[in-house]
Amino acid sequence: MNFELTKEQEMTRKMVQDFARDVIQPRAIDIDRNAEFPEDIFKEMGKLGLLGIPFPEEYGGSGGDTVTYALAVEEIGRVCGSTGLSYAAAVSLGASPIYYFGTEEQKQEFLTPLAKGEGLASFGLTEPNAGSDAGGTQTRAVLQGDHYVINGEKSWITNAEYARSITVTAVSGKREDGRNIISAFIVPKDTPGMKITSPYEKMGVRGSNTSEIILEDVKVPKENILGDPQKGFKQFLHTLDGGRISIAALAVGIAQASLDRALEYAKERKQFGQPISNFQAIQFKLADMAMEVELARNMVLKSAWLKDQGKNFTKESAYAKLFASETAFRSSNQAIQIHGGYGYMREYEVERFLRDAKLLEIGEGTSEIQRMVIARQLGC
Repeated sequence: MNFELTKEQEMTRKMVQDFARDVIQPRAIDIDRNAEFPEDIFKEMGKLGLLGIPFPEEYGGSGGDTVTYALAVEEIGRVCGSTGLSYAAAVSLGASPIYYFGTEEQKQEFLTPLAKGEGLASFGLTEPNAGSDAGGTQTRAVLQGDHYVINGEKSWITNAEYARSITVTAVSGKREDGRNIISAFIVPKDTPGMKITSPYEKMGVRGSNTSEIILEDVKVPKENILGDPQKGFKQFLHTLDGGRISIAALAVGIAQASLDRALEYAKERKQFGQPISNFQAIQFKLADMAMEVELARNMVLKSAWLKDQGKNFTKESAYAKLFASETAFRSSNQAIQIHGGYGYMREYEVERFLRDAKLLEIGEGTSEIQRMVIARQLGC
């Protein structure tokens, strides 16, 4: 077993780390405070090839792998959870389904500009009454001639307001057993009848765009159906498996940032005439944080490696997402505790880490859903 990164992986990680430190970090506090989506930063990320890391060069990508992409997500999340979330969603949920399931024509038209960084993509799955129960989708798509007409509502959709295309799921028919057939459709941004608003006031990841989508008689060509019309449900389950790796990587970034800040503060802060890092109570907190961050990172990289090898990674991505997201919450909470009263103040940033981390236990499958996925993989 070789745990070393390749030269290419290490080079990309260092490049993203430098970009995150120099460009994103100085604005992270304002991005959060002002709930400001950093569109200009994403344009720079596009020019660097970050939005195309896991896609082949023939589609405008960088020809990298999932491990490299996970490293990039971690480094961005380490300085700004908002930017990290939108980055992860743009690649894993927005562009990846088109790469996995799209026709050659769809890849040329929709994926290539995304991989080149010329725009973002979004994935519209969640609905007001269909969250964990994605099979309860109520949005409907009806074939009329050479177009599908879509009606419905999507909620809490990342990047939708800034996306050039949105892949939405909708019920398109019935199976022989009476169950709904759920299909996915690529809807270009300016399609008439699609209304996108961002009405949410969020606790954390405030600089990541979160939108509500209303679809009223939205017409898309039947050529815009993504993949097998009968297998839309399985397609987005596969998409979520991959997305969980990126959310887990983001969680590792936040957890690592929490550890970094807590360790630095503990060495500087003096009480009773000595640095608080000398006290066993603080040392044990830091030791637990360091251990969990490393375990979470190893699980992320293993699931990414399995994906790159073409092996089944459903269980491992659930392990990674569950453990890393809960690690991020625990680590940021402990970072606040180590900072004491200062940790409760915005200027020290660890309170932002906690607010950002909480979403990761909810989005792309709650911790409870991850445990269900794992149990099913065990044969329960």
